[in-house]
Amino acid sequence: MCDNWDDSPVVVASGPSTPNWVKNSQNDEVWGDGPSETFTNSFRSNRGGRGSFQNRDNRDGGYGRGGGRRFDRASERAGDSQNWRGGGGGGSGGGEKCEVLNVPSRYVGRIIGRGGCKISELQTDSGARIQVTRESDGDTTVVKLFGGDEAIAKAKQLIDDITADVVKIGGDPPPKLEDRSQQQEAPKEIVDWQTFLKKCEDAEKAEWDKYPQIMKEFYEEHPAVTAMTAEEVEEFREKNNNIVVDRTFKTENSKPIPNPCPEFFYAFHQYPEILEEIRKAGFEKPSPIQSQAWPVLLSGEDLIGIAQTGTGKTLAFLLPALIHIDGQPGRREDRGGPAVLIMAPTRELALQIDKEVKKYQYRGITSICIYGGGNRKDQVKVVTQGVDIVIATPGRLNDLVAAGHLDVRTVTYVVLDEADRMLDMGFEPQIRKIMYAIRPTRQTVMTSATWPPGVRRLAQSYMCDPVQVYVGTLDLAATHTVTQVIQILEDKDEVKMQVLMDFAQNLSADQKVIVFCGRKSRADELASELVLNGISCQTMHGDRDQSDREQALLDIADGTVQILIATDVASRGLDIDDITHVVNYDFPRNIEEYVHRVGRTGRAGKYGESISYFTRADWGQAKELISILEEAEQYVPEELHDMADRFEKMKERREKEGGSRGRGRGGGGGRFGGGRRW
Repeated sequence: MCDNWDDSPVVVASGPSTPNWVKNSQNDEVWGDGPSETFTNSFRSNRGGRGSFQNRDNRDGGYGRGGGRRFDRASERAGDSQNWRGGGGGGSGGGEKCEVLNVPSRYVGRIIGRGGCKISELQTDSGARIQVTRESDGDTTVVKLFGGDEAIAKAKQLIDDITADVVKIGGDPPPKLEDRSQQQEAPKEIVDWQTFLKKCEDAEKAEWDKYPQIMKEFYEEHPAVTAMTAEEVEEFREKNNNIVVDRTFKTENSKPIPNPCPEFFYAFHQYPEILEEIRKAGFEKPSPIQSQAWPVLLSGEDLIGIAQTGTGKTLAFLLPALIHIDGQPGRREDRGGPAVLIMAPTRELALQIDKEVKKYQYRGITSICIYGGGNRKDQVKVVTQGVDIVIATPGRLNDLVAAGHLDVRTVTYVVLDEADRMLDMGFEPQIRKIMYAIRPTRQTVMTSATWPPGVRRLAQSYMCDPVQVYVGTLDLAATHTVTQVIQILEDKDEVKMQVLMDFAQNLSADQKVIVFCGRKSRADELASELVLNGISCQTMHGDRDQSDREQALLDIADGTVQILIATDVASRGLDIDDITHVVNYDFPRNIEEYVHRVGRTGRAGKYGESISYFTRADWGQAKELISILEEAEQYVPEELHDMADRFEKMKERREKEGGSRGRGRGGGGGRFGGGRRW
């Protein structure tokens, strides 16, 4: 029937034309009607897959009854993954035709299937017998089809479908692929990145040009300010806590920096409604940072304000923001989103800023504070109805922007308040995502208590030739209106607890205290002890509900309680004017947090006192603490100097010991050859 037919071909896989399960006399399961295919009963105990079976070898070395097939485990171990042997011609029949296929070898596994299940399925569906032989040249393998014309055609079609139209039916095998090394690679297209980026910038500019032009300049210098000589300006800045003003990234085209405004009237003489709001608030004169920041911001410049906490930074950027909103073209109702965005690191600081905004009523300007833990549904409702100022924490802000509830493309004035704290908390990705979505011609304000590299990098990325105003020094320093007291105590909880209890029981009626702890559990423990001793207090930390945290702030602010026990969540941005004392029950892990804790008292020109419980466990902070105390001209206990000296000597000793470790045996006695095991 077939010219190249071999009477005893080597068969890798074969199967019956009509497979059925039957039992033979030995109670074996038999596959097929004619030429038997014998499997042991162990197949029934391994039902994980149709081909997951073990064959009982024919011990006489034959091929099984009727020229059947058996699975040769020995050949599998020798290297063939599945090697099927068929009988010498059992069941081929006299009227069958044969047709040969050259199938790419990589598709043979698809045709056979797991344990031969696929080839059996092909035979059932087509009615033809299929044999996958060992005849292969590496690239292709010979597959033989037996049966009638219709069955063979059907089998060819099924195999063709399996191999995704790659199989060449009949004839010569497909040509071998040429060696890749001899193929000529198509020349790679060279990307002109300069042109590509220029197109992107042009497309972005065209998109932003669709929005109304931003108005930034609202400042008209008062004649009295203009008349100030350079010597007078320098003298004023030096007397007001050494105000230093400069361009952070100065260029040849940088504008001159405006003179400071010694009085409110000089800054807002064009805006009597603003002056009236300031009069209602009871302020007498601008704080140092306000006197220099207001003329800069009203002139439309970007500003970096660096000053200690409690120096009026919030009002420094808030009043120009109100004027900026009212000065933009078009009706506020038609803008489609807020004009001012203020980002803050914590919920408490965001709520504090919102409280300040609501103090100053100016031409119906509205605001909302959005933060995690607040009612999201209510926040979305207010935002979608329209608002002029959004004060937000980065997480919830990104949430509402991504959900499409808040459109920041209308924002023209951005404030990053306590930028150093936001970076410390890991908010830089969220900040960058938001800033990218706001038009690049915006006016940007950044406030910070310190000037670390991360804040400088952020300013360089998103600010245009900013004016940097810093009050005091760029070095870390505590406010000079606070008396700092260091108490050296034993490192025992009962000792510190007793000292705190004595202090709390001797508070006068007009005193208020914030007690800072290192852990949330510690804050709860202290609160319980105070309450058990008849002393009312409140706690504030991250495990408390937002409503409880807000109530704690209200209670300490209105005098319901005199003591607030808090973690560092309260160390930044909280503005409670009449806090008289700060107690560091647990000394902070870094000196920056110490500075911010101290800044919770002595605010708005008032004086306060900071008391820190310092133990041997805190001696690693002694050296930096001494620098802070000396800068503020505070008393430094002799024990603190001793701790700093001993800690430095201990570090040197450990460094030397560390150098001797790893020298192996003989380095210096001992079981392990010198140095401690750890």
